[in-house]
Amino acid sequence: LPASMYTEIQRERPDGGNILTHPDYIDGNPDLIKPKKLLNPVKASKSHQELHRELLMNHKRGLGVESKPELQRVLEHRRRDLLIKQKKEEEEAKKLQSPFEKELLKRHQRLDQLEKEQEKQEDHAPEFIKVKENLRRTSTVAGDEKAA
Repeated sequence: LPASMYTEIQRERPDGGNILTHPDYIDGNPDLIKPKKLLNPVKASKSHQELHRELLMNHKRGLGVESKPELQRVLEHRRRDLLIKQKKEEEEAKKLQSPFEKELLKRHQRLDQLEKEQEKQEDHAPEFIKVKENLRRTSTVAGDEKAA
């Protein structure tokens, strides 16, 4: 039956049946299934709709696409101010350090560096030497406890 309908449609058209210029569903034939337009998944997404709505609102207000929302601008301004304050406080703290505090800091850094070098040297030492040193430490600690 569908093949016969196709032949009937072909006979009715004098232009040779060019489908692009004259679609079948315009004829109003109730036996034909009318095509439905497919949904665009991008346009159907919530985020796209929200973005489009925001762009329309900005256009109505006269704001450009490049301009940011007011909340975002305020937050960025606060962040920038906070960073500037922190940098100023750090600089003031460095300026206020006395020569004595600077020397203490240098000594502390030197001690840390020496400890790191000692740890590196101990890591290269054979394990029996490490165990022997640990035994010496425990025996002297135990001896000190007995004496006391």
